[in-house]
Amino acid sequence: MQIIPVNNAAAAKEFIQVAVVINKKDPNWIRPLDKDIIEVFDKKKNKAFRFGEVIRWILKDDEGKLIGRIAAFINKKYKNKGDDVPVGGVGFFECINNQDAADLLFDNAKHWLITKGMEAMDGPINFGERDRWWGLITEGFTPPLYCMNYNQPYYVNLFENYGFKLFYNQVCFALIAQKPLAQKTMDRHKIHEADPDISFETIKKNNLEKYAGDFTEVYNKAWAGHGGLKQMNKEQVLLLFKKMKPVMEENLVYFAYHKGTAIAMFINLPDINQYFKHFKGKFGLLQKLEFLWRQKFRKSTKFVGMVFGVVPEWQGTGIDSYIIGECRKLIQVPSYLYTDYEVQWIGDFNPKMINVAENFGDTFRSRNLVTYRYLFDRTKEYKRHPKVS
Repeated sequence: MQIIPVNNAAAAKEFIQVAVVINKKDPNWIRPLDKDIIEVFDKKKNKAFRFGEVIRWILKDDEGKLIGRIAAFINKKYKNKGDDVPVGGVGFFECINNQDAADLLFDNAKHWLITKGMEAMDGPINFGERDRWWGLITEGFTPPLYCMNYNQPYYVNLFENYGFKLFYNQVCFALIAQKPLAQKTMDRHKIHEADPDISFETIKKNNLEKYAGDFTEVYNKAWAGHGGLKQMNKEQVLLLFKKMKPVMEENLVYFAYHKGTAIAMFINLPDINQYFKHFKGKFGLLQKLEFLWRQKFRKSTKFVGMVFGVVPEWQGTGIDSYIIGECRKLIQVPSYLYTDYEVQWIGDFNPKMINVAENFGDTFRSRNLVTYRYLFDRTKEYKRHPKVS
């Protein structure tokens, strides 16, 4: 076997191609857009380069055939609650079902991370935000959501046989969109529905600045300061909304208010991977035109929960049930196309949000991903990610 660093355009193309070689016979695999992978390693596109660096390798067999790949990275902003050692990351792992091949990839990543002062590595994770390319699927090998990792089932053994241990589970929930919500949810919804101080709005694309402010209000109260997450400003959110606008549907993005102040938000998008699965990784002019055509005439039948947030003073009051119940009024109508719903992963270290997802209605656990950790000092006590309050 030969392991080769990715340091030129030809090797970068082969890095993309490895995933095709490994997964092309799997009908559930949806090839990611090439540009979405390429941008992770582009200093002009990925802000993580401000705080870290990354290296990649491809692996070939003795005949020169592609059999694996991996990326390793450090990021000063990457921190988890309870960390007592510097932790690097590995991701974009693909490999044939061969432990020696996997070990060679992991060893190279580990040795590079050691030279950078790291004492552990988490994986498979992203060199960037946690809403993309994060975790290894261990249950629910169904077509992935947009920018969600997908892997062959034997990858679990490759990671665990090397010595990686479970750091936390990433649980996804799903439901049939037209099924009734749980009675408990509906009862709690009615309480807030009758309160004149409580109101509900869907986003309006012609007034994104207003809703960017509402998003910022909820986000900074609900998440900033937790797990290394920093406060967001309105300008950042507005830029994000403008990027989302081409795929955003007004009836899928919701805000709840108390006397006009945003107290909760529920951000959903259509599952655009139902479109991208037809494009074989490409997104040039022809694919963009086809995308627009499919949006109009072959709409996605699934929508995806991206963000659900409630400000601290309203947590535990049932405002989550209120916003879900209002959502139901828009979704559960005969003319609506959406039949399936899935929530982006929730860490098992966050039991409150797990409980919210379980109370949506007739939910079920659709898939489980795992973030693994490997301590370089094999004698050091291993600890899982602590629960958050």
